[in-house]
Amino acid sequence: MKRLYVFMLLTLICVTKLLAQNNDLLLARQYAANGEEQKALDIYQKLFKQDNEAYYQQYFNTLVNFKKFDEAESITKKMLRKYPGNNEYTIALGSIYTQQGNTAKADELYDNLIKNMPADQGAISAIASQFYQSANTDYAIRIFLQGRKLLHNDAAFAFELITLYRYKRDKAALTEEYLNFLPTNPVFVTQAEGTLAAVYEGPGDYDMLKTALLRRIQKDPQQVVYTNLLIWQFIQQKDYDMAINQALALSRRQNSDGSDIFELCRTLVAAEAYDAAIRGYEYIISQGNKADQNYISAKIELINTKNLKVTSGQYVQADLLGLEKDYNDLLNEIGRNRGTVFAMQKLANLQAFKLHKLKDAQTLLESAIAIPGVRPALVAACKLDLADVYLLNNQPWDATLLYSQVEKDNPNTALAQDAMLRNAKMAYYTGDFNWARRQLDILKAATTQLIANDALNLSLLITDNLNADSSGNALKIYARADLLIFAGQTEKALLTLDSIDKKYPGNALEADILMAKARIMIQQKNYPNAVVLLKNIAENHSYDLWADDAVFMLGDIYETKLNDAAIAKTYYQKIITDYPGSLWLNDARKRFRLLRGDKNDAS
Repeated sequence: MKRLYVFMLLTLICVTKLLAQNNDLLLARQYAANGEEQKALDIYQKLFKQDNEAYYQQYFNTLVNFKKFDEAESITKKMLRKYPGNNEYTIALGSIYTQQGNTAKADELYDNLIKNMPADQGAISAIASQFYQSANTDYAIRIFLQGRKLLHNDAAFAFELITLYRYKRDKAALTEEYLNFLPTNPVFVTQAEGTLAAVYEGPGDYDMLKTALLRRIQKDPQQVVYTNLLIWQFIQQKDYDMAINQALALSRRQNSDGSDIFELCRTLVAAEAYDAAIRGYEYIISQGNKADQNYISAKIELINTKNLKVTSGQYVQADLLGLEKDYNDLLNEIGRNRGTVFAMQKLANLQAFKLHKLKDAQTLLESAIAIPGVRPALVAACKLDLADVYLLNNQPWDATLLYSQVEKDNPNTALAQDAMLRNAKMAYYTGDFNWARRQLDILKAATTQLIANDALNLSLLITDNLNADSSGNALKIYARADLLIFAGQTEKALLTLDSIDKKYPGNALEADILMAKARIMIQQKNYPNAVVLLKNIAENHSYDLWADDAVFMLGDIYETKLNDAAIAKTYYQKIITDYPGSLWLNDARKRFRLLRGDKNDAS
């Protein structure tokens, strides 16, 4: 019983002492935070005398923070005498010398530590970690490099060195370390690409990587990871032709199944490098292995890519006819069935809106809709396209019946709202403005933002112009021009737009006409003329419905088409300052920050 009493008493004393020390530590931290230097140091000194090891670091840090270097040096030397083999105190003493400007003395300490470092991986890591914690990255790197020599292992500490080089933003060293590391660890190539992309700052850095890769490929042409990294480098530089050239050469050398080429082509399509992607898909098809899934997939994606090239405006008439032939060849080879309805739909769109073969498009869509077993959503999409063809083919009654059918069969869906919008646009095209406006006013609350925006803009266009001219005569001609733009007959549309001012001078459609022409110019890749038209809206119609659209479009053209980031920034900033209620505000703010170089937004 007496022993239990003594044990409990000793425990109580220890706990009381520990609580007192903790209270003192909290009080010292509070004094330090408040700038009460001496009070904090008195408490830390008392705690340090009670337990050197436990309170050395807090006492040392406070002394250094208050620039009491002599006292910090004194207690550190005391700890070194007490624990002569502890590198922590050697590194701390060196940091004091460095802060006093005596780097030679610090280097002497550190060099001696490196000289006597043991050939033990754990000990080397521990010493490097202590340097890093002391904010001495350079010596942490030297420790790891010396450790490699001691261990006779050039691959040791690769992860640690990559982390340190990235922290220092030492691009050359980081690049070399990755190129040494990746051949034996190819699964980390994606991580390497992400890290390098985060650190590299411009073409010069990628050129450095390219030079290093070409030098290594020359020495070791069989090392696939270098070629893959070179392909990635070309993509970052937007040198898409070189990227596909390297990939095709590698595929031929390895006699691969084309899977890597297929994935690269997806990347190229996303970057709108359609010609390079087309070459890749054509290579896969040329291998002629019809039993391979890549063959069928490549044929389909080849046509999809050509279609994207056409719809983006980057084509000549021969491209249209070639694409039509590709679609027909695919349908003849695989057949017209539920698996190829998507191709029938795209071919019909090509025929209707680019080749203006309305009867062919109508026949094809009608046959696609009649195929059994097709997904309902795809059938509905084909019906909407068929209704568009009816509209272009002067069959408005058939068109409105089909739009209404899709809306009724797909209640409370984006498809139903799309059908309703197309029906309202048809009424607008044909001059039934009041009915169109009623439908558009309902669609302003659509769940799909794009549909809601389109409905709002068209409703405002109709309202503003009917208020100015209740007969809507000028608006009727503008609507016909809009229909011609929709039909892909841009030359006729331009002539129709030009006729409005001649027939109805002083009409309220000046900004609308400018915007319609600007969109035609953009579709035709005539960016200089588009800029002139959009600037006219931004400067002379700054309170018009299209003003903020024009300003944002100018920013986009200068950024993505004319490669003038400085001017693009001014237009994005104009959205932020002059049009705070614009639907483009969030996009403009994001793009402005990216162009300004805000890394967090960029990542």
